[in-house]
Order: sequence, then C-alpha cells, then structure tokens
Amino acid sequence: MKVIFIKDVKKQGKKNEIKEVSDGYANNFLIKKGYALRADENNIKKLSNELESNKLKETLLIKDMEDLKKKLESDKFVFHVKTGDHDRVFGTISTKQIKQELDKKGYNIDKVQIKLDNQISSLGFHNVNIELHKKVIATIKIEVRG
Repeated sequence: MKVIFIKDVKKQGKKNEIKEVSDGYANNFLIKKGYALRADENNIKKLSNELESNKLKETLLIKDMEDLKKKLESDKFVFHVKTGDHDRVFGTISTKQIKQELDKKGYNIDKVQIKLDNQISSLGFHNVNIELHKKVIATIKIEVRG
C-alpha cells in the first residue's frame, strides 16, 4: 500500500514522502497512529498543493529577508566602551549588547542569529554576520569607540 508520511518515522520515511509499505503496517500502525495517510488521489493532490504553498511562502520570506538585509547593511552601529592605556578596551562586545543595539533601532533579531567569528575587543570597525535565513546572511559594520 502506498502512504504519504505526515510525520517523520525513523528508518521508514520523512514528512511529505510517498512510500510503499505493507498493508498491515500501514493500517495497523502508520495510519492508526497518525504518522501517514493513504496515498489516494485526494491526499496526493492536497500534498502537492501544500508543498506548492510552502514553496511560495518560503520565496516570500526570502524576499523579505533580502530587504531586511539591505536595510541592516546600510545602517550604522556604534558602541562606546571604556578604554585604558594604549586604547585597550575593557571587556568585549557581546551578542547580547549587539541585540540590544539592534532592538533600539527597531530590528527584531534573535540573539542566536548573531554570529561572531571572534570576540570584539578592540577599537575600530568590525564585521558581524547575522543569519536572517539559511539562505540570507547580512553583514553589519560595528564601530567601537573609546
């Protein structure tokens, strides 16, 4: 019997996959427990409509993230820090501080999206990557002043 998986089942199939399984396994486990549906004409049509809808949503989301990326990359972010002898910075600029600065400017970016390659612990300009989407990464410029 052909079934459409609606949930991932370990070693059997992934969500939205159509696969041939034994009748007993399909009826007594997969369909009964809500892991799969019969692969009839209606369910296959629903699946293709759902996949197309998801693809469209993903495309719109990527476009929105591209627009946000342009906005972020054109903005300036300045941090004022205490310095000691020879312009040495006390401490570092953390992702939390970067998030707070983004929040002040009206950007709704989660802290885990901010990717620091290395610590920001010196004066000057630094590049910081922000993962807006798997396919869209913005690079913002941060200036650290004493």
